[in-house]
Amino acid sequence: MAYASKYPDETGYYDYTTDEHAVWGELFDRQIAFLKGRICPEYLDGVDLLGLKAKAVPQLRDVDKRLGELTDFGVEGVPAIIPPSQFYTLLADRKFPVATFLRRREDMDYIEEPDLFHEVFGHCPLLTNQAYTDFIEAFGKIAVELGKGYRWHLFRLFWFTIEFGMINTPDGLRGYGAGVASSPSEADFACSGNAVYTPADLTTMLRTPYRIDIVQPQYFVIDSFEDLPKLLETDLKEAIDTAKAQGDLPALFEKAA
Repeated sequence: MAYASKYPDETGYYDYTTDEHAVWGELFDRQIAFLKGRICPEYLDGVDLLGLKAKAVPQLRDVDKRLGELTDFGVEGVPAIIPPSQFYTLLADRKFPVATFLRRREDMDYIEEPDLFHEVFGHCPLLTNQAYTDFIEAFGKIAVELGKGYRWHLFRLFWFTIEFGMINTPDGLRGYGAGVASSPSEADFACSGNAVYTPADLTTMLRTPYRIDIVQPQYFVIDSFEDLPKLLETDLKEAIDTAKAQGDLPALFEKAA
């Protein structure tokens, strides 16, 4: 059975079932325990700052209010798949789009479409970090300005940072991307030392292909969150034109069947 988005009442409240609260709690407890030694401290700080707990599915109005107080960012409930133009416009307006449905128990380990657990547990904790949110806002504005012909390559930058980024810390390499934070298999491999780890160079990321349905074979690494806004301190149009002209680097995965 396909998933259907939930819609709030007039107060902004989303009604989740007892079983959905239980699924959230099991996912939360499992992943928080698994992420020890695998996720950056800024992420865990964000979990605490947002007051995310296992006892209940968080309400988006509460997450939005708290983020507004911390970084003047926010979240907006949307269907799981929205047009790229809407996605980038929301980011430019300092709003992160959040799917409102929660995976069912049979999909606890993997769901292809982003659900509320991926969005809130994976993405929202780092929206408490100012440099991280400034990067997302600037990224959204550039995507809106450049338009459709540049969005495919530009999304690679989002994929290798916001979704699957890694960061050097005093305690070693840690994840910060939402795909790492919300997936046990991804977090395990990302921190195993067996992947390909590459410094977060703009041109390389723009030329690197990826697949959405596998554990990533390659991760791009920053030294601090202040590195993220610096990636955009260039002419992105020219950088993407150059990446297109040079062509993609060899894929580190097999083509999908």
